[in-house]
Amino acid sequence: MQILYADKYLVMVSKPAGIPSQPDPSGQSDLLTSLQADYPTVSLIHRLDTPTGGVMVFGLAPKATAKLCALVQDHSLFCKEYLAVLSSPPPDAEGRLTDFLYHDKQRNKAFVTDGKRKGSKEAVLDYRVLSTLPDGHTLILVRLHTGRTHQIRVQLASRGLPLVGDSKYGSREKAPFIGLWAYRLTFPHPITGKEITASARPDTEAFPWSLFHDQIPSE
Repeated sequence: MQILYADKYLVMVSKPAGIPSQPDPSGQSDLLTSLQADYPTVSLIHRLDTPTGGVMVFGLAPKATAKLCALVQDHSLFCKEYLAVLSSPPPDAEGRLTDFLYHDKQRNKAFVTDGKRKGSKEAVLDYRVLSTLPDGHTLILVRLHTGRTHQIRVQLASRGLPLVGDSKYGSREKAPFIGLWAYRLTFPHPITGKEITASARPDTEAFPWSLFHDQIPSE
C-alpha cells in the first residue's frame, strides 16, 4: 500500500492488486483494516474488486466522509480513470460503450441485458487505445461515467475483448491478476472545493503490465 495524499479530511492510497478493499469472507488482510492502524477514523468511500489495484480515497472526518460518499455518485465530478490490457484491439481507436447490465449477486457476475430485465442498470464508459503490440495485446485508458459492478470487465468482454487474465469473463490468458488498474482519481475536495487528483502506475515488472513497460502513462 502506498499513501498518495493525506490531510485531516481524507487519504488517497494505491491499493495492491489481490487485496480486498474491506473485510470479506476470505478472511485475508484487507486495505481498510490496514489503514486503521494509522488512521483510526478511516471510512470506506468506494471499492475496487480484489484483483484490481490502484487509486482509492477514504474519508477521515465525518463531514468529509459524508460529502465524499455523495460525490462518488456524481461521475461528472468524481472522475475515475482505469488502465486495461486486452488480448486484441477494439475495432475503433476510441469510443463510448453503452449497455444495460444485470448483476447476479449469487454468482457475483454481471451480464449485458436488453434493459428490460428487472434490476438492469445503464452502464457507460469511454475508452481510448494507448498502444497496440504486434501480437495484438492492447493497452487502453478507460473513463467511467457510471459505477456498475464489474462494469469495465463485462462491457469489454461482451464485445469479444476480455481483459487479460480475467477468466471470469472469458479470458484464456493466464496472469497473476486481471489486466485492470485504477490509474487516476480526480474530484473536488469535499471541504475546500479545490480539485484534487492522484494517480498510480501498476507494477510494470508483472504481466500483463510488463508488455507495456514504456507505454504506461507516468503518474
